[in-house]
Amino acid sequence: MSQTTPSLSRRGVLGALGAGALALAGASACAPSAGGGGTAQSVSDDGVKNFTFTGWSLNEASTKKPLADIVAGYEKSSGAKIKTVSYPYNDYLNQVLLQVRGGNATGAAQCDAAWLATMKATGKLTDLTKTAAGAGYTDAALALGKVDGVQYGLPWTAGAIGMVGNQQLFDKAGIKKIPTTVDDFEAMLESLKALGNGIVPYAAMTKVDQLKDIIPWMWAFGSPVVENDKVTVGDDGSVEAVTWYKKLYDKKLIAPALDRFDARALFGQGKVGVYEDAPVGRGAVVAAAKNKDIEKQLVPFARPVAKAGDKPVAFAWGGVLVVLAGKGSGAAAKFARSVTADTATQATYFAKTGNPPTTTASLADPKVAGDTFISQFSKVVTPTARTDPFWAYPQYAQIEQALATQVQAVLTGKSSPKQAMSDAREAMQKLVKN
Repeated sequence: MSQTTPSLSRRGVLGALGAGALALAGASACAPSAGGGGTAQSVSDDGVKNFTFTGWSLNEASTKKPLADIVAGYEKSSGAKIKTVSYPYNDYLNQVLLQVRGGNATGAAQCDAAWLATMKATGKLTDLTKTAAGAGYTDAALALGKVDGVQYGLPWTAGAIGMVGNQQLFDKAGIKKIPTTVDDFEAMLESLKALGNGIVPYAAMTKVDQLKDIIPWMWAFGSPVVENDKVTVGDDGSVEAVTWYKKLYDKKLIAPALDRFDARALFGQGKVGVYEDAPVGRGAVVAAAKNKDIEKQLVPFARPVAKAGDKPVAFAWGGVLVVLAGKGSGAAAKFARSVTADTATQATYFAKTGNPPTTTASLADPKVAGDTFISQFSKVVTPTARTDPFWAYPQYAQIEQALATQVQAVLTGKSSPKQAMSDAREAMQKLVKN
């Protein structure tokens, strides 16, 4: 079946690709530390049917109407009255934190997975473990809503930032098989480079604001990156990953000064062999393309591993619904489960917005399974996803900025991989302890 080209909101494009980091950077200065409280509260079934639902998707053109329809439908079926509150995405976290601290926020709320630790630290999130039980969420989706092993969020949309190739260029380069190891991947990039004509073999992130994408490669080379609150950057795996990344840069298999938006545009123009993105990035690729058939050429595949037999890894991406303690929390939890786990609701929302669903049943729905790209992405990339290890710290944006700055120093020849990763570890560890 043909693939759909869903509308793509600014929020959908940004996802967890950087905008969350920018928003959190402004909020974390006033956020409590990750270790400073934030114990889970139980959901209260107090008999109150009415509640508030807060979300940025209520504020954006491509998601406002589909979400309003979901709210209206739930009100009709449940008899509840739902007050909706919306803030623009870039202001959202700051505004919600202010309302929570002022005791003015209750009910269900949309939350970027990257912000969950910061929200948890307010002490106002409820434990949704029982609410999530039996809903059929995938393991990868459930992981998006956990902090310290507690299910604080119900996964609403889930995916990963994974590898996406251009089948047309693969065919031109004579590539018959998707690479599974780093060595084979590098050989494939060499074949793509040989095509000439300005082709960027691998549109990897090389601008500092998105160089945190080196983290999954560090995982692939065996570094845990952070473990038990100790930053391990500077170990053999991380140094090996950055050394390899620098080699690709020097061989012109990756290009300087690229970010996600550049990569999408170039991919849409048929100038990129491989890049990394969340599933909803497809819309931006198609929008940038003169030839709309580019959509049929998108090939998602698992990240190559350093050693044959290793398990592939990807960055988790997605959003959750949380429930804030207060009157009506029980009713809000029922709503959150319905929005995130009801198959018809999830499949219809996907068809209208392109946001991948989070349950096994929803992924099998014809509206979703019939979309070749999303179906393949969900099978080969999303199950390999790991949550960003620094999301556990409210200062995660600054921590990753410290890493990215040192990776860029390596790419530009200002520092060696070993020295740069040692410097990065020192700066990152100070932020982890704050």
